[in-house]
Amino acid sequence: MTLAFRPLLAPLALALLLATGNATAQQSIDKVMGSITAQSGQTYGDLQTVNGSISIEDGATTADAGTVNGSIKGGDKITTADLETVNGSIRLGREARVEGGIETVNGSIFLDQGSKVRKGLENVNGAIGLVGTEVGEDIGMVNGDLTVGVGSHVHGGIKIEKNHGWSSKRTSEPRVVIGPNAVVDGPLVFERPVKLYVHSSARIGKVTGATAQSYSGNTAPED
Repeated sequence: MTLAFRPLLAPLALALLLATGNATAQQSIDKVMGSITAQSGQTYGDLQTVNGSISIEDGATTADAGTVNGSIKGGDKITTADLETVNGSIRLGREARVEGGIETVNGSIFLDQGSKVRKGLENVNGAIGLVGTEVGEDIGMVNGDLTVGVGSHVHGGIKIEKNHGWSSKRTSEPRVVIGPNAVVDGPLVFERPVKLYVHSSARIGKVTGATAQSYSGNTAPED
């Protein structure tokens, strides 16, 4: 899988014309400056901002959510569609439902116990961490550590691409951990050196570009 990030914030041109920053339930919110909060238990359309974070409180439902400069934080038992940011992290609580994919360029991704993502995860500069999470498609990365934690299931594969950027000679080897009872159905392809640790109870696909080191404790060995 090649990381080809779609242009974020498709309705940006509309957002530049809108001065509104508030919306009632089931309406979309578009901003240029400022953060957005989807209130607990409410239903919204798209949430889009350029400079600001997005907070999706426990039990809220949204369509797509995207920002350029800001993080996205979701609480427990939220339901949403695609989540995208350029400069910021994406962090979701327990039993989150993402009916799309998750993408970030500069920032980490973390999904807590019981979460499900229908599509895949993509990240360029930042770590990805999963705890008891189900991912429907591939995970793609360039720079950053990856933990497919205890009980997680990736229905696709994992690919860490070669760093073609100006800092490619300065980055350390990513640390990839496939934890206890975790499953990766597809191939694990590494185009750059990584440190790969696979728990003895985990199940993975074919590995290309790295040598897996098996471990049996609760945590992977230190580098």
